[in-house]
Amino acid sequence: MHPFWNKVVLFCPRWIAPNLLTFSGFLLTVVNFFLIGYYDPDFRAATRTPIPVPDWVWIVAAINLFVAYTLDGIDGKQARRTGTSGPLGELFDHGLDSYSAVLIPIYVFSIFGAADLPPVRMYFITLNVFLNFYLPHVEKYITGVMFLPWGYDFVMWGVSITLAITGIFGAEFWLIPILGIKPCHIFEITLYVSAVITSHPIIIKNIYKSYRDKTGKMRSFSEAIRPLVPLSSLFILCTLWVLLSRNGIIDLEPRLYFVMCGTLFSNICCRLIVSQMSDTRADLWNGLLNLLCVTTVLAILPYPAIGLPELSIELERYLLYGLTACVTIAHLHYGAGVVREMCHHFRIRCFKVRPDAPKLTATTNTQLDVNRNGSYPNNHHLNKSQRKLK
Repeated sequence: MHPFWNKVVLFCPRWIAPNLLTFSGFLLTVVNFFLIGYYDPDFRAATRTPIPVPDWVWIVAAINLFVAYTLDGIDGKQARRTGTSGPLGELFDHGLDSYSAVLIPIYVFSIFGAADLPPVRMYFITLNVFLNFYLPHVEKYITGVMFLPWGYDFVMWGVSITLAITGIFGAEFWLIPILGIKPCHIFEITLYVSAVITSHPIIIKNIYKSYRDKTGKMRSFSEAIRPLVPLSSLFILCTLWVLLSRNGIIDLEPRLYFVMCGTLFSNICCRLIVSQMSDTRADLWNGLLNLLCVTTVLAILPYPAIGLPELSIELERYLLYGLTACVTIAHLHYGAGVVREMCHHFRIRCFKVRPDAPKLTATTNTQLDVNRNGSYPNNHHLNKSQRKLK
């Protein structure tokens, strides 16, 4: 795609900030999420519901996703054209991508429908997507280099084409078996197998080589696995709620449950990105998981066994609504705060190219003095060997 992106970026005026391209692409994925969710809130589009999703919705979603993919591909090229490459762009790009990791799979879930792909299986597919996105950042935290598999490009192309086909032939098209196997099952198996074959082994190999050749950070085993603790905790707590819910929350509110998990995942991932860029110790625990712990306990507690009335469906819904609202607000506050303080330090504008601003040529491992809570203090300084003012 790089030859195509090299041509497209030439149409972008130099006064357009790279982060504006990144954010615009992310907003298109959000528009898709709400657009499809409005017509298919419970993943029944492929089951011949009385009010099917209009064909134009899938076409618009396909166009939006392809444009978002293109904007995500040219933002770095635009940064190099305008001399605004730096840590903020990396955090902004990967941070928003971590949120898209939950939004884009939801499009596919709407295409196949809950009848053939039950929400509990959708949930485990989502965890697989999270893991595939997170491990390259763990690799960079350990080795200093990120391996970007081709899987991302295949997924973006695949989902865009799938949405377009759905718009042309209807969601019922995906009910037709291929060699006796339903397309949704092929999709599910492909995701799991491709992760095991094309992603995880290469990451493990790269980490091993970095220790063997002493080219990485040479972190101890306990330090190297620190980023996996909050992610594993997220997976365990969310899975407990899914499997032990008193009212089957994953079937009641699958879309909102995925968003809640995705928001927590994005916050965990963003904090790891800050740690890897600043070469500081990764968090062993994410504070937002405390809210998840409390909510999960309240949702799975066997109330009749302790002499209390059973948890009602409405109350469990409210628990999910409240948790989702809290973690979303907290995550947006964290992201906005980090971006604002980085802009203050580098004397730049997030969505505007300032002609008078110093141009940064920063490596992906820019050394930043970061507070223990992950924020960027106003009085810290970059290492001169890694910050070059032109």
